[in-house]
This record gives sequence, C-alpha cells and structure tokens, in this order.
Amino acid sequence: MTSPHSPPRRGPSAPVPGWFRRSLGVFRYTSRAIQLVWATSRGLTLALALLTLAAGLLPPAIAFTGSLIIDAVVHAIETGTRSDRMLALQWIGLEALLVTAMAACQKGISVSQSLLRALLGHRVNMLILEKSLTLDLTHFEDPELYDQLTQARREASSRPLSLVQRSFGLFQNALSLVSFGVLLARFSPLAVLLLAVAAIPAFISETFFAGQAFRLFKWRSPEKRKQAYLEVVVAREDFAKEVKLLQIGPMLVRRYDDIFGTLYGEDRSLFLRRGFWGFALGLLSSAALYGAYIWVALTTMASRITLGQMTMYLMVFKQGQSAFSAILQAVGGMYEDNLYLSNLYEFLDIEVETESGGVTEGQRPGDGVRFEDVSFTYPGAGSPALSNIDLRLTPGSRLALVGHNGSGKTTLIKLLTRLYTPQSGRILLDGTDLKDWDAAALRQRIGVIFQDFVRYQFTVGENIGVGDVPNIDDRPRLQDAAEKGMARPFIEEMENEYSTQLGRWFKDGRELSIGQWQKVALSRAFMRTDSDILVLDEPTAAMDAEAEAEIFQRLADLTDDQMAILISHRFSTVRMADHIVVLDGGRVIERGGHDELLAAEGRYAHMFSLQAAGYQ
Repeated sequence: MTSPHSPPRRGPSAPVPGWFRRSLGVFRYTSRAIQLVWATSRGLTLALALLTLAAGLLPPAIAFTGSLIIDAVVHAIETGTRSDRMLALQWIGLEALLVTAMAACQKGISVSQSLLRALLGHRVNMLILEKSLTLDLTHFEDPELYDQLTQARREASSRPLSLVQRSFGLFQNALSLVSFGVLLARFSPLAVLLLAVAAIPAFISETFFAGQAFRLFKWRSPEKRKQAYLEVVVAREDFAKEVKLLQIGPMLVRRYDDIFGTLYGEDRSLFLRRGFWGFALGLLSSAALYGAYIWVALTTMASRITLGQMTMYLMVFKQGQSAFSAILQAVGGMYEDNLYLSNLYEFLDIEVETESGGVTEGQRPGDGVRFEDVSFTYPGAGSPALSNIDLRLTPGSRLALVGHNGSGKTTLIKLLTRLYTPQSGRILLDGTDLKDWDAAALRQRIGVIFQDFVRYQFTVGENIGVGDVPNIDDRPRLQDAAEKGMARPFIEEMENEYSTQLGRWFKDGRELSIGQWQKVALSRAFMRTDSDILVLDEPTAAMDAEAEAEIFQRLADLTDDQMAILISHRFSTVRMADHIVVLDGGRVIERGGHDELLAAEGRYAHMFSLQAAGYQ
C-alpha cells in the first residue's frame, strides 16, 4: 500500500520538460472540483454557467453597438435628416439594454457565487470531518497527517469554488476574446497576435510565484500549528491558572511573535519579488496597448477607417487585452487553486483499512475475552509497547492491571476496544477474533472511561448521554447512570439539573471540580446498560478516599454479570479484583490474587508496601 505521504511514482521518461509535466499534472483536480461544485448545487452551478456565457458574449456586442452609435451620429450630423437621428437614438437604446443585461449578469454571477461559497464551504468541511471519522488512531498520532489536515482545512473550503469561478471566467473571457479577435482581425491579423503576445510574460511571472507561494504554505504548516497551539495555551481557561502562576505568558507570546516574524519575513520577500516582476512585465502590456492606440489613430487619420471604427478598435483592443490577460490569470489561478486542492484530495484519498467485519455475535457466547500471544508496537517506536500478552477474562470476573506509567496498561485497553490492531497474536471475544467483529457492535458491548476522559462543553445530560448516543435523551437512563457514577446528588442540586451547560466556553456555563467531572465521566461509562465489558482506567484518581471506597463497592455490586477491567495505582482499589496482572515494559511479569501476589514478595508486593508505608 502506498503511503499517503510518499512521493508519487515517476513514469517513463519523456522529452517534455519535467517542470512542464508537473504543471500540467497539477490540473488533474479541476474536474473533481467542478464535480464537487455541481454536486453541491446543480441549480446554482447551472445558473452561474449560463450567466457566465451571457457575460462573455455581451461585451463585444456592446463594443460593436458603440461603433454603430458613433458612426450614426456622425452621419446624422452630415445629413441632418430625422431618420438618421432616430437611427442613432435606436442604437443608443440597444446599447442601454445590452449594458443593463450585462449589469444583471454580473449581479447574478455575484449572488450565485456567494450562495455557492456558503454551501461549498460547508460541504468541504463536512467531507473533511467525515473523513476524519474513518481514520485510525494511529493517523491522529502522525504529525505529518496533522499538517495535511491543517493544510486541507485552511484553504480547501474556498479553493473549489475559486477554481470553478476561474474555469467559468476562462470560458467567459475566451468567448469575449474570440469575438474581439473577429472584430480586430478586420483591422489587422497582426493586431490579434500583438494582443496575445503582450500578456504572456505577466502570466509566466504569476504562475511562477503562485508555485513559490504554495511551497511556502506547504512546508511551514508545523509552524502555523505551533502558533495555533500557543494561542490556545494563552487564551483557554483550562490553561489560564498555570500560565498565570508560572508567569509563562510573556514567554509564550514572545514565541508566538517570533514565529510570526519568521513567516512574515518569508511572505514579505515573496510579495516584494512578485510585485516587482508583476509591475515590470505589466509595462509590456501597457506598451502594447498604447502602441496599438498609435497604430489605430494613424490609420484613422489616413482615412482608412471611420471614427466609429477607430473607437471600436481601440475599445476592442483594450478589452481584448484585458480578456486575454484575464484568461492567462485564470489559468495561473487555476494552477494555484489546484496546488491547494491537492492538499484536500490527498487527505480525502488517504487509504484507510476497513474497520468493520460483519460479525455481531461470537462463535462461543459467554466465552469472554482472550488475549493470545498479543504484541503491539507504536508506529515509529523502537521497542514494543506490549509483548506476548496472554490473558483470559470470563463473565462476572474482575481483572486489575498494575504497573508503572508506560508499562502498557492503557495500550492493552486500546487493543481491546480496537482503537489499535495488534501486529501479532489475536484478541478474541466470545471465541471470535476482534478484527472479524462489526466495530459498532463490538464497541456497543464495552463501557469505558479513560484516565484522560473528555470534558465536553455540552450540557450535563449530553456529557453523560454520549456514552450511549441512541439514548442520549432518555432521562430515566441518564438518572440511573448518574446514580451509579455518584454524580446524581450534585447534578440535582443545580438549577437546571441535566440541562445545565458545563464548561466556560458558552454562556451560563458552569465549571465542575475535577472530581465531579470524573463522576460525570464514570456515569458516561454506565450509560451502556447492555455492555458486558466495563473498562475503568484510573476512574477515581481525582476523588477523595470516601468517594473512591463507595464507587468500588458499587462496582462490585454492579458487575456480577459483567467483565470488569480496572487500571489503578491505588492498591486499596486493586485488591477488589479477582485477578491481578502486573505489567512491566509491555510484558506480564506477575499474575494472581492479592494475597497470592503479596506472598510471592515480587514486584506487586514491593509496590504495595511502598504505598502502604505512605499511609503509616
């Protein structure tokens, strides 16, 4: 499988220069962008296309009508007849209608673009969020993917519409240019050639600097993420206490400012070079325009064309040059948009292994959980997090995992919940390998609270209810879960009870103590009344001793038919387990009951005695 971060494979050599092939290759996202905009709103896209078509045909018609007006006026002055004066007025009326139609088209294009921009921004963000839901946990632990995600989100919501607008603009200006060319060719084919050649240098310059700007954007995503992180640390309430007490705010702001200074220096250099060359090469276009003015003026003075034709040719040349420049700028802009869209589509095209098997019931119901010679190594790690783990957990039993930080306890839980897949060995639930289970069916059977549980800026009821989303509005179930998690007493003291907004991000939000938050998270784990595996990773770390004792007494009463896995550094709670496993360096070094392990005088007994001494 090709990594999403690996460079594209090179095809066979060709005589076409490499930079040219790369430039053409980047346009491959144009059709996907157009399909995306079409899928977002067919009606608006069609309206935009038709209005663009009309806007492309109207300018030559207006220019031609203008020449007829001038000639009609000159002729009316010479003849003085009423019919000639009326003809001139009719041409003026026609031009007024054409100008009105042009203004209506431009306004319609603007409105269509505004509506499409809003719809498309939402659709692209939805695509990014939906793709994020399919990624494995290992993807989120990859800093390169974070850079890719950041790049996709920063520009991708506007670039598809920009690309389509430029494509339509290209079509509009091409229509105008063809019409202008037909009119201008009547004067001289060389004028058409001059029109085209004069705009090319500026096009090359803009395309070159667009690529330079994209490369800057691409490689400095880590610095932008650092800036975003520093903003969060300085401005978020959950960091505020420590930032103030440690007085690190000025240091963080200096770092933020230093990153900006570096990025600004690069931007300034690019903008100055882009501006200088854009101006210098733009002078060629101005020279060509005024050269054409002189040419047309001399031809008129030689009486080879009429005054009206002179006016038309000057207008056609000026508008034609603008149209040709706009075409080249559109191509350059499409090149730039495609560069940025590559971030979006590379992210959306990341290959993800299918998460779900099809099994919703094991081959041997009631067999419990088995770890059979399971090993796992984190991507990029030099040593395994777990090695050759063998465990058995039967319904109604309680297993405690003990060990120093980094010994592999939480990793084992992540494997059980299939957030990771072991590199070797297998994990069975009711006799069926976890990789064959339907992911949703598997996780519905597991209630879990991690040590680093999430404090959602939701209401109390939603914070508990996310433990079982289909029943998030079931008040009796919420109350029962809160009762089991010991959160119900303080919840019902609140004025709005389960409708109370938690956190400080939103209006009228109420902040809880860390112990209260932990009880809310524990209640969340109890929401899944049909789960038969309960995983508690340091579930009482922030609770006082009395609350901890009550929680574990409840756990003993509530898990008669469930398999419970407990991770804790407090041996007063660990001893309630039927079976204790001691991990060190990702390996099982001891296992047994509390009394058995104390009698063995091994690692468990040593850790227990150290903790017990602290209470003497």
